Amino acid sequence: MAEITAALVRELREKTGAGMMDCKKALTEAAADMEAAIDWLRTKGLSQAAKKSGRTTAEGLVGVVSGPNRAAMVEVNAETDFVGRNEAFQAFVEQVAHVALEVGEDLEAIKAAKVPSGRTVADELTHLIATIGENMSIRRARVLSVESGVVASYVHSALRPGIGKIGVLAALQAPSESDALLTLGRQIGMHVAATRPAALDVASVDPEALERERAVLIDQARDSGKPEAIIEKMVEGRIRKFYEEVVLLEQVWVLDGESRVAKVVDKAGAKLVGFERFQLGEGIEKEENDFAAEVAAAAGTK
Repeated sequence: MAEITAALVRELREKTGAGMMDCKKALTEAAADMEAAIDWLRTKGLSQAAKKSGRTTAEGLVGVVSGPNRAAMVEVNAETDFVGRNEAFQAFVEQVAHVALEVGEDLEAIKAAKVPSGRTVADELTHLIATIGENMSIRRARVLSVESGVVASYVHSALRPGIGKIGVLAALQAPSESDALLTLGRQIGMHVAATRPAALDVASVDPEALERERAVLIDQARDSGKPEAIIEKMVEGRIRKFYEEVVLLEQVWVLDGESRVAKVVDKAGAKLVGFERFQLGEGIEKEENDFAAEVAAAAGTK
């Protein structure tokens, strides 16, 4: 059997994010086979899939802007965090959000629209790239609207009004707009920023995600050795718990720790008809370079 070295344990920890002792046990169980050890951790639910080379990070900013019964949110990416602190870049993100509010969330329509400089958004982006010297892109946009009521926005840890790294839109249908309704919408935005729901209601849950969850729960329940009839009840109970975790209207309201979001909205005489959450860089793999290695290679020493 291969030796379980500290370096091997550290490598597995970096690949999975699991604890040091769990990594050592996994390597022991897998006879020092790295891939088998990763699978062992996943089976035990201990892997956090925190591979450094695969972290979903990117730089830039999320921008939101609101209008009557309508709000827009955009994500504009750049190569470094330094650009996110650049005032010209921040102003551009605001411009793109305002354009999205007017023309909708189609990226080609946004890029073709004009900005105050007289250039199109696409040309303005090219100009900004040439000025700052870093590649940038408009990644996505979302526009929500209601016939009556409010579409509230929330930006977590905003660098300036409407600009930050996490943005949320919450659409509340109601007979009329009011300050109380707008406040509730912003509170829902805070809730969504914190809890990251995957769906608005039970009917909106991705069927494939639900079936995967059900399959895992069935396997876990069968490990208990209980009869199939009991297992079915166990699974259904855990599915309800799953809904409480991923469905916005089923979640516990973060502001009181007791009420369901659905009850809070209903009490306000409104209906939550949509939401969107943008977190900067989610779903984007950013390559991590070993700068020292690059310098050594350039110098011909590696």
